[in-house]
Amino acid sequence: MSEKTAITPPTHTAPPAKFSHGVRKGNILQVAGQVGFLPAVEGRAPTPAGPTLREQTLQTFANVKAILEEGGASWDDVMMMRVYLTDTGHFAEMNEIYNAYFEEQGLKEAPAARTTVYVGLPAGLLIEIDALAVLS
Repeated sequence: MSEKTAITPPTHTAPPAKFSHGVRKGNILQVAGQVGFLPAVEGRAPTPAGPTLREQTLQTFANVKAILEEGGASWDDVMMMRVYLTDTGHFAEMNEIYNAYFEEQGLKEAPAARTTVYVGLPAGLLIEIDALAVLS
């Protein structure tokens, strides 16, 4: 049986509790919920990419992608993504950002996805995304 490996890219801060930003076991990689924090700077608290949904969504995608790549995966390996928004009014804008981003990434096949509204994110954060990848 293969080992379970925790993944924290250099762009990410150490988690504030006993969890990992990502975990790979065999050919399965689970990316924990990511938000739109800018890359980590030692000695500075995590900082949102900006106040807008666009800024935070694009940074959240970058954060998920960093974990995928650190774990040996790409967007094409993602089977499922879950998107959590803090405002139902953001669905349409998030879908536009999502579609444009993955068109730019040259995604061959879209993963299954689910979007829900979740109000428990820290103040100022508008979106969280997690992903499940299966590597070939």
